[in-house]
Amino acid sequence: MSLKNSNASKKTHRFLFNKLKDRRVHQIYKKFEGELSINKSFIVAVSGGPDSLALSFLSKIYSIKKSLDVKYFIVDHRLRKNSTSEAKYIQKKLNNLNIKLNILTWKGFKPKKNIQSIAREKRYELLCDRAKKYRIENILVAHHLDDLFENFFIRILRGSGLHGLISLDKESQINNVNLIRPLINIDKDDLVYISKIVFRSYVEDPSNKNDKFKRVKVRNLLKDLSLEGLDRNKFFLTIKNLKFANENIKFYTKKNLKENVTILQKKQCAILKKNFFSQSEEVIFRSFGEVIKTIGKKYYTVRGKKIDKIINLAKSKSSFKVTLGGCLIKKVNETVILSKE
Repeated sequence: MSLKNSNASKKTHRFLFNKLKDRRVHQIYKKFEGELSINKSFIVAVSGGPDSLALSFLSKIYSIKKSLDVKYFIVDHRLRKNSTSEAKYIQKKLNNLNIKLNILTWKGFKPKKNIQSIAREKRYELLCDRAKKYRIENILVAHHLDDLFENFFIRILRGSGLHGLISLDKESQINNVNLIRPLINIDKDDLVYISKIVFRSYVEDPSNKNDKFKRVKVRNLLKDLSLEGLDRNKFFLTIKNLKFANENIKFYTKKNLKENVTILQKKQCAILKKNFFSQSEEVIFRSFGEVIKTIGKKYYTVRGKKIDKIINLAKSKSSFKVTLGGCLIKKVNETVILSKE
């Protein structure tokens, strides 16, 4: 690094650390630092909204303190006319603060239906590909406390089980890459405050106000409920208690996968022992979903009704052959075999 660039970098670092003199910003950072306990390189997923800009700032401070190499990426889905110019605008804004932001572009066919869900899957796919390219194990995403509440109600509307209701864990995995949510216990208002203090502006995605999307409808519902006296602290306690129950089920799911599943041919084939289907219904359901995801090389588990149907077939005495989630699934005698389709 040249002397000129070194001086510019030091100046930028002073600017960023000076923001911690604001009492509220400092308190939010200390909470963030307490939630994030990694000492390896990581990727930060940026969108341009106040949540991810706040995450960019907080993670930059963290990386300087810990002397960590951090890579920042924003995905241009090209679903809106101005998406590319917005991505470049955010890139310039972050680069001005010595936060080098790279743009990943979603090329190819764009869906007409289920747009937000498919776009989210593509975003994670692009980010995970970069993580593997750079041999980085962790990706930081900007899900916050408000997202946790919204997700809970969305999953209720979908008829999700326990795992789905509390699916925004502090940490989860996609394709053997850790997704870490260090903002999951931080209010959106706090993140908006940081973005205004540090960046002064941010990009508003117009889809966030379009009530044709279920997430926006739920967001508006929660606003109405808060006016009617919804106690966020009690709601959070409910989610926390559900997570305790979920951890217990996760333990037995892992046990079932370890004891009753044999993975062969570099994860191209799985054999399920008869005892695999002797567990509780929820454990069988989750275990089966994980095996399909592993063999089918999918980022997300297949929808529940389809899995239930095959589990019922597997428990019957009849042989069968079906396809699901990129897998060929067949039953021979008492054994269920999954292979890559």
